Amino acid sequence: MDRTEVVASVASDLHASERAIDAAITSTTTLVQSMIGARAMLSLSPVSGAASQTKAMETIAALSAAREAIVACHAELQKDHRRMGFGAYAVGILDKPSDWDAGRPPEGVSNKRAA
Repeated sequence: MDRTEVVASVASDLHASERAIDAAITSTTTLVQSMIGARAMLSLSPVSGAASQTKAMETIAALSAAREAIVACHAELQKDHRRMGFGAYAVGILDKPSDWDAGRPPEGVSNKRAA
């Protein structure tokens, strides 16, 4: 593998991890919604299933912490990438949200993309 392929492989794995965490958050929030809906449809007391619902919500909190960690990992990998002199390298979708106002990039940064 050449350098570009190695970097692309790591970037692909990173993006897959980010998507997996987001999918787990989505799935778990759907579970909580389903639990609440089922309790209401069965006319059960809010006390019924409270412990299991709490555990599901704790799972969402843990997944949120995992998401923060993978985003921090992404930022550190970007720094490492630049430190090692690999320069600009993009993989995946190009229309990613940025850390700044979409209508106004930070000073010294252009909105224009290479074709």
